[in-house]
Amino acid sequence: MATDASSKPPNLWRRIPLWQKILAGLLLGALTGALMGEKAALFKPLGDIFINAIRMLIVPLVFSTLVVGITAMRDPQKMGRIGLRTVALYLITTAFAIGIGLLASTLFQPGVGLDMSFEASQEAKEAPSLVEILVGLVPSNPIDALANGNILQIIVFAIGLGISLTLIGDKGEPVVRLFESFAEAMYKLTNIVMAFAPFGVFGLIAYVSGSYGLEVLLPLAKVIGVAYLASLVHVLVVYSGLLAFLGRLNPLRYLQGIIDALVVAYSSASSSGTLPVSIRCAQQNLGVSNGVAGFVLPVGATINMDGTAIYQGVVAVFIAQLVGVDLSLADYGMIVLTGTLASIGTAGVPGAGLIMLSIVMSQVGLPLEAIAVIAGIDRILDMARTCVNVAGDLMVTTLVGKSEGELDERVYNATAKQ
Repeated sequence: MATDASSKPPNLWRRIPLWQKILAGLLLGALTGALMGEKAALFKPLGDIFINAIRMLIVPLVFSTLVVGITAMRDPQKMGRIGLRTVALYLITTAFAIGIGLLASTLFQPGVGLDMSFEASQEAKEAPSLVEILVGLVPSNPIDALANGNILQIIVFAIGLGISLTLIGDKGEPVVRLFESFAEAMYKLTNIVMAFAPFGVFGLIAYVSGSYGLEVLLPLAKVIGVAYLASLVHVLVVYSGLLAFLGRLNPLRYLQGIIDALVVAYSSASSSGTLPVSIRCAQQNLGVSNGVAGFVLPVGATINMDGTAIYQGVVAVFIAQLVGVDLSLADYGMIVLTGTLASIGTAGVPGAGLIMLSIVMSQVGLPLEAIAVIAGIDRILDMARTCVNVAGDLMVTTLVGKSEGELDERVYNATAKQ
């Protein structure tokens, strides 16, 4: 006897929330890597395909959502207000993050009593000057900026185009509608790519787990633990506290709504690469309007480096302890100032933290050769700091949305939809 298609039970796979599927992929990947060792590299193509698909989304998604976000505001004062709040919150939380990293490393002293040698030489990096940062914001060729994925220049061009479309009024409406349709198509494409996320995360984590054995991690387990603890404290205390006291929002809902983005951030170690997932979480799980999410998150993926700031604080003190250098209060202040400013000019891509670390170390007179000690475990640390970066982006986006009346609290307070 034939049964009606509509009476069939729903597919079990579809009924499982996405974050649970991604988390299962992460755990299975870690187990597979531990059991197979370097042979787990055969699963790496799954992760590479997923990362390439995410990268495919970044430029068109950032550009279209920014243009749509700017044109949706229509009020130049509102856009300026949102911009100032966004940058101020990002810089304040970054300074807090460095402080937490410094405090954690000072309290737990991960470098004291550790006997390690380092031989590799590292070339000193210079922090970009304020003038260089400002000049680099404006693209001489916007097409080249789009092709090369220069997010800061894309943001500037998209904001300028959005403002221009608003100022020309009705003449700009056809182009605005085109961008709105394009942005919706990119949201849908993001959902399609995310359906592959559990398999991509499995491949990435299997490869990382298989590549880093206990023999690499054990001697530096303490500094890894301190960095992870400081990252957790920053998210649970600073981010949750700001949401509770400034936004009058339940931080547990925020933590529940960003799980998808955190798992992708942890496995990919790229703030920019996680951006499409962050936008999806902000809109669908946290109830932030498309305009605010499309403006605040791309800016955050570029200038908000709280996780990297924690990493700088922890590792700078760790290396000072390792080589027997006593840091003064002035040195601590220099680490906070240099780290905060350098974060603006550092890309949200894997490995950028080592560049920032060399900048900070050169400012306080620590030997750059010691970076070789951290380089071996940098990927493990990078995964944690990227999670903090992404969590910070989403926290600031939520606060800005609430302050502007562009946060749907019915969506925010509901069970996170996957």
